[in-house]
Amino acid sequence: MHQLSGWDDTIVALATPPGVGAIGVIRVSGQQALPIVGQLFPAKDVTTLASHTVHVGLLQLGSKVLDEVVVTLFKSPRSYTGEDVVEISCHGSPFVQRQVVDAIVQLGARLARPGEFTQRAFLKGKLDLTQAEAVADLIASGTEAAQRAALQGLRGGFSAELKQLREQLIQFSSLLELELDFSQEDVTFADRTQLKELLNRLANTTQVLLRSFKLGNVIKNGVSVAIVGKPNAGKSTLLNSLLNENRAIVSEIAGTTRDTIEEVINIEGVLFRLIDTAGLRANTVDQIEQVGIERSYEKMRAADLVLYLFDVANPIEQVKQWAKEATEQGFHFLLVGNKIDIASAPSLDEYSSQLPIVPLLIAAKDKTNVDALQKAMVQEVLSGQLLHENIVVTNERHYQALLQVSLALADTKKGIEEGLASDLIALEIRRCLRYLGEITGEITNEEQLDFIFSKFCIGK
Repeated sequence: MHQLSGWDDTIVALATPPGVGAIGVIRVSGQQALPIVGQLFPAKDVTTLASHTVHVGLLQLGSKVLDEVVVTLFKSPRSYTGEDVVEISCHGSPFVQRQVVDAIVQLGARLARPGEFTQRAFLKGKLDLTQAEAVADLIASGTEAAQRAALQGLRGGFSAELKQLREQLIQFSSLLELELDFSQEDVTFADRTQLKELLNRLANTTQVLLRSFKLGNVIKNGVSVAIVGKPNAGKSTLLNSLLNENRAIVSEIAGTTRDTIEEVINIEGVLFRLIDTAGLRANTVDQIEQVGIERSYEKMRAADLVLYLFDVANPIEQVKQWAKEATEQGFHFLLVGNKIDIASAPSLDEYSSQLPIVPLLIAAKDKTNVDALQKAMVQEVLSGQLLHENIVVTNERHYQALLQVSLALADTKKGIEEGLASDLIALEIRRCLRYLGEITGEITNEEQLDFIFSKFCIGK
């Protein structure tokens, strides 16, 4: 359990989204939660009622009736925050909700800061820091993959992995510290061979977690996909086919798309931010079109994945030249041949003999093979990685701390190989433990916590 000053007061906030609805839930947590709500709920003495019970009655301030509500009690320590918690379900009028919150504040509570309920849960030992951050990720999840990753963190999967790392390091660290106590007797308690084996196992585990961040970033933030190609290749038609709606203007006039159009689509649990760009051509006298082409190159450079769309009736040499330039610039791309419904395409063998990757052949207008393109996009960004029960790092803070753990493990191993003294090796192990502790919150400070929880929504 973590102890910080100034956390013994009572807080209140609306836990449901603001606005008109059937029900609004107001959450109160702290030492005075029960007495304060008791003053507003004359039907029963809530301070004497059992935890995890639900009660119906009028909520009133003095003689003024505020609403007919449902009051749910969660007594310490069996609550989300570990404190006494009362949840008041009132009618979903913003005016009613405001009156109830104002009445609770008038009786001694204060408005909660963003994420303060979860921060109190962390401080009371109900959650570690990775689990608390997973709460925010779960609230923000927009896909099944993001939901699964957040639930894995909330259930403590990531925490358990880190705890195992810490416990093994602590065991060897204690033996090294013991050696220091008997330094004059030149005794060895920590077997260096076993320690090196442990460091290798921990390094491998850390690298697996670090590599998972690429996947985690895809799950959490989605994938930026730039659809590029020459004018009239069918980029806007493809965007409309992927979205299953007429979002972009389509015409036979070259240069119709003058600026980028961005839309979001969920494919197999992954968010793709599709960007339809202006057609790429070397010479244009239209200044507005030229600006659009320049923006297309900017989007291409910033994209996680580029779909280069070309007309199958065009020479392969043009596609080959673009692929060569894209490879040189480090673009992550797929080649997509369009309009197979109106032109015969070269054989796949012919494409494979001249291009670095075999293109997918589609007809965007009638959606032929568009589903295969979607599967290829998912496969390309996930690289075959599973999204089910694997532990995936989705948090930049965790990633940066794991990088430091990896460096400290390498330095520790190097120190053992060079025969460093026990105190220096123990120092490197403590460095590992510190960064692992920062991830889970076992080592932290008030400023760091305030920064992390300030990104939560109010009422959670």
